[in-house]
This record gives sequence, structure tokens and C-alpha cells, in this order.
Amino acid sequence: MKILGNSYLELLELMKTKQISTKELHEYFLKRVKKFNKDLNAFITPPEDVVTEGDMPVAVKDNFNTTGLRTSASSKVLDDYISPYDATVVKNLKTSGSYVFGKTNMDAWAHGSSTETSDYGPTKNPWDTSRAPGGSSGGSAASVAAYLAPAAIGSETAGSIRQPAAWCGTVGLKPTYGRVSRYGVVAMGSSFDCPGPITLTVEDSAYILSKIAGKDEYDATTSTKSVPDYIRALKSPKKYKIGIPQSYFDTADKEVVEKINEAVKVLEKLGHSVKKIKLIDPKYAISVYTILQRAEVSSNLSRYDGIRYGNDRSNFGEEAKRRIMLGTYTLSHGYYDAYYKKAQRARALVIDDFEKAFKEVDLILAPTAPNTALKLGEFEKYPFFGELMDILNEPAAVAGIPAITVPVGKSKENLPFGMQVMGKQFDEESILDLSHQFERETEFFGITKELLKKYPD
Repeated sequence: MKILGNSYLELLELMKTKQISTKELHEYFLKRVKKFNKDLNAFITPPEDVVTEGDMPVAVKDNFNTTGLRTSASSKVLDDYISPYDATVVKNLKTSGSYVFGKTNMDAWAHGSSTETSDYGPTKNPWDTSRAPGGSSGGSAASVAAYLAPAAIGSETAGSIRQPAAWCGTVGLKPTYGRVSRYGVVAMGSSFDCPGPITLTVEDSAYILSKIAGKDEYDATTSTKSVPDYIRALKSPKKYKIGIPQSYFDTADKEVVEKINEAVKVLEKLGHSVKKIKLIDPKYAISVYTILQRAEVSSNLSRYDGIRYGNDRSNFGEEAKRRIMLGTYTLSHGYYDAYYKKAQRARALVIDDFEKAFKEVDLILAPTAPNTALKLGEFEKYPFFGELMDILNEPAAVAGIPAITVPVGKSKENLPFGMQVMGKQFDEESILDLSHQFERETEFFGITKELLKKYPD
């Protein structure tokens, strides 16, 4: 039985029809982790040899609390921390028949967009190990791209699912803020953080979202809205009016823009209409996000004092220290009004801007990242590397709307990049539907399958 390249749902079907057992599946992926992880460093807590209770293995980012497994957020501050409880996302995965297949590497505290700020060394991009996989969910994206796990869980504050998914050639879904519980996730930016899946197919993302979404009594920011049947939505495809914001395309490399314009033609061929729209230039979201996120970081990291849990604050890395200092500054007396309150007002303008746009169109389409994966070490050249790499992701994060990235092309250097689809709040069904239609028509141009030739059994 050939397992390589099968999607999460395809593997689930093979188990239901008894063509493969839970033990065989676990041993298969465990063998691949042992073979390839030493080069990729996608897992910092590799999966154990013993199968835990559940059928389907899912890799989980190391900022999700897991009982019995270390949760370090890739920081030496939490080097030996084991949580007494599971994050709600982890609990929901277990309830639905999945189990935690190791913990994946990330930028420490999710501070970064390359997975190079990890205290356990950088993850490498499976397409080119001299390059970064993106971040902060780089380990999750790399593990799925190289098929070390059939699916993974990441978290996004402003691009940390979509950007690494795009750089690694996978599907990455950021749900609406409040669609999925943050309880048990090491907090970075509490008003931005969104857990979500990274997968090989859109259908897999739809399925996993249906299992992890919903109201949580432990997270007051979760929505009381019922969780739709996302898989059923894929079976009834609709036609959409798609908005194209020129300012997003002006920000991306020419090669990226050319491929996405080709993808737009595919969507028009499928019967969707396309309309150019105006949105606030994404560069303005950088200032809004930087100020608000740093403020929330300084508050969230104050709990790590080495008294209640974890090691002392001398273990914080340079990036964490920079963010704490900037956040504390913007919240300090005399600067709160000048920076924090002004950023909140600007955030409201971004939200209003999207609401106006969605009166004209159903969905908005744009490049996911302005460029393909950069060489390892490039992040050190830029004091705001993460913001620059996530510039096209930050507006949707600031507005709290759902967005998904899918593979859409490769560069001349054979590096993948993604196309993102953004939707109205709590309209994950539409972004999944359009992306699924595109996948069925193009099969993502063979991008997800091509990489597996480099990582054979």
C-alpha cells in the first residue's frame, strides 16, 4: 500500500476500509521523521515510538499546551515545561480521533517570520535547505511539505500560518478571530492570535477546521456562532465576485504577480467575475500591527518570571527583549495616547475598509507573501523582518477576517509561493470553496507532489 503523498482524508479512508492500520500509519511517519528531521529540524520534540490514543497523527506547533509532552514555545525559558492540561485545540483533535504527533519548531514565542529565532536552531525549507521555511509556524509547514506528518496545527498572529505555508508550498488556513479557541496556546498577541491547520489539500483544512472550531467556555473571545459543515460547502460550489486590490500586487515581486494573474484567469474560466478594488495600502498595517502586537507581547511575557513556572528571564532571546521594550514603551505614561490609542483608531479604519470592500465583492484575492523563501540569516539584516515578510498578511489579521493560502506557482529558482483568498468574518465556507475549486482545476500545478520526489520513502 503506497502511503506517500496521500492527504489526511485519504489516509483516514484507507484506515476505515482497513487497508492500513493505525500502527502501520504511525510507524510509517515515525520512520520518515527519523530519516529527514535531522536535516530539516521541523520537530523539536519528535513523535514518540509508542502510539497514543487516536487514529490520525497531527503535528502540533510547540506553543500549544500538551499533557505529557514539553511545551517550550521554542524558548529556553520553558525548556522543561510540561503543561498539566491540553489546549482546547489539542483536546478537540483528540476527541475527533487524532493524536499529537510531536511538537514542531517555531520562532521563539512566535516572534518572527523565518523560524530562525528558535532557541533550538532554525527549521530549514524542504525545497531548499539553505533557505528559511517562513514562520513562525515554520516547523509545522515544513513537516507537512516534506510529508513528515499528513497535517499540522499552526497559529497565526499576522501571517504565521499563511506565510510559511506559502514558502513551503502547502495550504494554510487562518480562521476568523474567535472561530477557534486560543485557550492553552502560549499567548503572543491576544487580540490577533488564531490557531489553524496547515495541510496538503483544501479539503483537509476544511475537515480539520470543523473539528477544532467552536465556542469554548475557557475562551471568552470565541464566537457563539454554530460551526458550519465545511466539507459539505465544498460539494456545492458557488460563483463569486472576486476583488483584486492593486496595492497588494504592487508590493509583490514581478514573478509572483505574473503567476497570480495566471491564476486569476483560471478562476475567470471557472465562471467567477473579477473586479479591481481599492484597499488601504498594506504598508500602513505594519505600523498598526507593530505597535499593538508589541504592547500585547510586553503584557503577555511579563508572566514568565521564573517563579511560577519556567526558567528566569535571563533566558529570553534578543527578539523577545526588543519586543518587550518597545511594547512597554508604547504603553507607558505619556506615550499611550500618542502610539497605542492612535494605532487602535487606525485598526478601526482597516476594519471599516474591508467592510466597505465586501459590499462590492464576495472575496478578495492577493499574493500571500511579497517574495519566495529567503536565505537563512537574511532576517538579521532587518530590524522588522517579520513585518516586511508579512506585509500582505497583516491587514487581514488586523481586521480579524479569515484567509487561506494555496500553492499557485514556483519561481525560476524552483521555490513555491502562494495566493491568498480573504473573506468576510466567519465566512470560511466561501474562501474554502473558491480555493477548492482552484485546486480541482489545477491540482496546484503539481507543486505539493513534486517536492516529495526529494523525500522518497
